[in-house]
Amino acid sequence: MAEGSGGAVADRLAPVLRPVRTGNGFEEALEQILQVLRLGLVPAGGRLPAERGLAERLGISRVTLREVLKVLQDEGLVESRRGRYGGTFVLARADRDGGADGAAELRRRVAGVDIEDVLRFREVLETGAAGLCAGHGLAGERAERLREALARTHDAPLADYRRRDTMLHLTLAELSGSPSLTAQYAAVRARVNGLLDCIPLLVRNLEHSQRQHTALVQAVLDGDADGAREAMREHCAGTAALLRGFLS
Repeated sequence: MAEGSGGAVADRLAPVLRPVRTGNGFEEALEQILQVLRLGLVPAGGRLPAERGLAERLGISRVTLREVLKVLQDEGLVESRRGRYGGTFVLARADRDGGADGAAELRRRVAGVDIEDVLRFREVLETGAAGLCAGHGLAGERAERLREALARTHDAPLADYRRRDTMLHLTLAELSGSPSLTAQYAAVRARVNGLLDCIPLLVRNLEHSQRQHTALVQAVLDGDADGAREAMREHCAGTAALLRGFLS
């Protein structure tokens, strides 16, 4: 069977592509397809499976898949061709945007960093803070601080979003009532931000994050500790999926 044929490609992708979880469909689909590209499972010039089949395999809508493919195209990893022999084709490394300087910066930042350890520690601290805030209850000025931090992320210019996002999470850590947790969170968030700065800001991801932020804050203000922890866990998983996809 030919190298670029649909059946051969589907067989090669089987170990990597799987149905995503509903909470972070865009991020996890992007992570998986980035892994396909980085592993070379589809060679330069090769065509990815047709949209319909790829969306079904990932368990996402074709609209979501097209948004994922648009990100990959914007990053210079694939190109879309129309016509009878069209589809989404993998670009050769030499044709991709960014060049050696961008790759060198990624290697420099990731060198010596155990990404999985950083992400696990972040999740433990974040879910702990969310559970503590919800369990203890926030009222009055403390509740208003959290609402205001959330509101500032909603109207943030794209260039300032990451800073305001950080402040929302740091506010939640501070409101947990544990100075030790807050200090540890500030340190791990600085490391996470250093990695996030290596990847593009994706509007679809930010919109999704905002919905998760809103659900998280509501659970905290409702005193729903289990709901707050689960909302934060899902939120952290989305960030982790993006980082693994771009940096692993």
